[in-house]
Order: sequence, then C-alpha cells, then structure tokens
Amino acid sequence: MSMDPDSLRRRFAALTTAHVADACLRVGVAVRCAPAGLGPVVAGGRAAGRVRPARHVGSVDIFLEAIDRAAPGDVLVVDNAGRTDEACVGDLVVLEAQAAGLAGVVVWGLHRDSVDIRAVGLPVFSLGTTPTGPRRLDARPADALLSAEVGEWRVGAADVALADEDGVLFVPADRTGELFDLAESIRDVERRQADRIRAGEPLRVQVGFGAYLAAREDQPSLTFRDHLRRVGAAIEE
Repeated sequence: MSMDPDSLRRRFAALTTAHVADACLRVGVAVRCAPAGLGPVVAGGRAAGRVRPARHVGSVDIFLEAIDRAAPGDVLVVDNAGRTDEACVGDLVVLEAQAAGLAGVVVWGLHRDSVDIRAVGLPVFSLGTTPTGPRRLDARPADALLSAEVGEWRVGAADVALADEDGVLFVPADRTGELFDLAESIRDVERRQADRIRAGEPLRVQVGFGAYLAAREDQPSLTFRDHLRRVGAAIEE
C-alpha cells in the first residue's frame, strides 16, 4: 500500500536503507540502489518521500517548475546524468525546496554551495561538489518532469526515495507498507542477534555454523542459505 508522507517519514526513521534493501530481496522486488558514492552532504542526513523527478538541461527553471508541481513530503530527484564537470544544484534550489515542504533532494550529479546547503539543513544527497555551475543549455525533453535516471534506474512519481548514510534506494510507492513491515522484522532479528553476541553467544553458535561446515563436507554444493533454511535460523547480511 502507498503511505502518506508523515507515516513514511516516521516509519523510515526507525529503519535503514539496508533493512529495506534486504526486504526487497526477500519478496523479489528489484533492489534499485543509486550507484555507490551518492551520499549525504551532511553526515547523518536522511530523507524519505515520493519521487519528484527533474532532468537537468542547464537551467535552474526546471527545478523551480518541479518544485512548483511537488507536494509536501516529496523528494526532488535531479537527473544530471552523473556528470562530474558541473554542479547543477546550489543553495537557492535547496532553500526553495525546503520552503515548499519537500523532504530532501537527491542529485545524480554534483552540487555546490556546500556551506550554505548545510546551513539550510534540508537533506541533500549527491555525488560530490565542484565550484562551477553549468555552461550549457540543452534542449528540454518532453518528459523532463516525468522521470529521472539515477545510475541504471529510471524513477518517477510511482516510486519512493529512501536515503541515509548508506546511500539512496528507490522502491515502488504501492509496496512501501509491505516492505517496511518486513524491514522492521529484519531489523528486530538483527538486534536480537547482536544482543546475543554481546551476551557471549557467538553468531556462529546461533546459526549452527559448525553443523553447516560438517554438512558441507558431505555435500559440497550445500550453501549457507540452504543450511539456514534447514535449521530454521536467520541471519541478516
């Protein structure tokens, strides 16, 4: 089911993108992660909201139009083709997004005005920074405000962006409730396993690792996941 912005933000606050990515794997939902390196401008930054896409063509008006169409709680997802020769988002765009009630900005490209962006406080995720803005003006595609590409993934209003210090993950908006339910279960298992390790019970004991090694001697094709299913144990990686 789709979730309202407040519920989405509240539930994701107690999860990580890793928990949700594991949940996607469990139910066969494509794990659509932004490429490694796309991370928060400010350490600890987190954002969750429906995707509001914008494909950059060299002019700031595309962002203003996207923000004008956005609903509070959306995440502006900027597609600048992963370019590293120009910054396409600066502090004024971020400030405008904050004033419109957006939950954050994800940039498949570079930003600038880092000090001012940190002062604004809105979560921003990008590939990094460079001082120069765009020195071009390309033709605007007809669907520039309908979809954005981030790495190999195309995303739009039917998707939700989830971002934290591990990176950015995109999930179908109509499956967020199901994925969050499972992610919360995965999180709870991990916490119990961690508590047991701290109490003196190694993870190897918890999952019967010795028995797995012995069984693998007789059956070399046995995988660890097969073993866990056999013994009814669980481990989140």
